[in-house]
Amino acid sequence: MRSLLLVNLPDRIVIREVGARDGLQGEAALSVDQRLELLDALLTAGLTHLEIAAFVSPKAVPAMAGAAELVAGLGAPEGVVRTALVPNLRGAEMALAAGIDELTVTISASAAYNQRNVHMTIEESVAAVAEVCSLAAGAGVPVDAVVSCAFGSPYEGDIAPAAVALLAEQLRASGAAAITLADTTGMATPRRIADVLALTGAAVGLHLHETRGTGLLNLYAGLQAGVVRFDTSVGGLGGSPFAAGAAGNVATEEAVALCDDLGVSTGIAIDRIIEAAMLVEQMVGHPVPSRVAHVGPRSRRT
Repeated sequence: MRSLLLVNLPDRIVIREVGARDGLQGEAALSVDQRLELLDALLTAGLTHLEIAAFVSPKAVPAMAGAAELVAGLGAPEGVVRTALVPNLRGAEMALAAGIDELTVTISASAAYNQRNVHMTIEESVAAVAEVCSLAAGAGVPVDAVVSCAFGSPYEGDIAPAAVALLAEQLRASGAAAITLADTTGMATPRRIADVLALTGAAVGLHLHETRGTGLLNLYAGLQAGVVRFDTSVGGLGGSPFAAGAAGNVATEEAVALCDDLGVSTGIAIDRIIEAAMLVEQMVGHPVPSRVAHVGPRSRRT
């Protein structure tokens, strides 16, 4: 008899590696060559979907300087989706000119967080996302609208699941090809994941953080609900610079180790992604928060 823990789990999931963007945005700036070395290590590990850059002002986010140069240096590896975050229409124009494969745009379900992050109301951000989607559609490039604070806000507390579902519907109507729900400041719990997914459906991505130690629990809750797209960051680096106390993303190697044990395929080699985590640890000059990166998966004796 199959364990109830394994019931309804997908056979395979897609992990979008966000370490080169979300993971590094709050770190001291690495050179383009260093970031290319990291991306090469991630490709070697088997990642096929990577958020590699943000087309933002280098004055605002120095760690993301040289985005176009980075895209050119990486080239277009076969079978790999190269994603870039864009904050506005100008950023989208630059990313499309660089030849990116997918755009991500952020909009918050929290009015206060949205104002602090992009200095717009939610309604204004929906209109801005529609403009980006229209531009990207002309270039045949899909847009993933990432809904931050989808499971709670550090400023307003709980966000009603119905409000998140309504915003997701508005973004799809505005042209977004995909929706990703982000637990920006780590307020999600498995119960809250289930409550939101009950209204949005499982055809969304999840972008989870480990602020309160529930990231992997929430990922497992998403698996059980039928979600097959997840954002993770090598080494567990990351976190929003606009929210006090925000911690890093779920570590890619920890997600892979869990999925390997559950029999859920990721296509990522655990030893190679740990090597990439150790590489980025050396680059940023401090220990990465990932536990699996340091002690290895359960299949490895320490």
